[in-house]
Amino acid sequence: METARMKLGRLGEGAACEFLTQRGQTVIERNCRKGRLEIDIVTLDRNGVHFVEVKSRTAPVMAAPEENVTLCKQKKMAQAALRYLNTSKDERLKGDLEVNFDIVAVTFAGEKTLIDYFPNAFIPLYT
Repeated sequence: METARMKLGRLGEGAACEFLTQRGQTVIERNCRKGRLEIDIVTLDRNGVHFVEVKSRTAPVMAAPEENVTLCKQKKMAQAALRYLNTSKDERLKGDLEVNFDIVAVTFAGEKTLIDYFPNAFIPLYT
């Protein structure tokens, strides 16, 4: 059974995919699981491959959705991206590609959907 939180996340990811597609990115995969790790959206454009974390909220919000992508979440995204690239059969992902970690914050405010895009939101730190 889909919870309200799951529905909000699914709607947010759909809005993010539409937004990214309009910006010229090709969505390769959604909700990609690699073991216990997950990537919300994987896209490809002329700048390389993008691993996108989507944060969805309903207004009013106490904190900006993108602020919830913690260092721990960033490390998990980097691990998932590495696993994804190492196991992908997609020929478009072979070779020397720039890897980008982006955040899309989606806020639903009544009838309005507000989208904030943070390309290259972080560079993963390996410790």
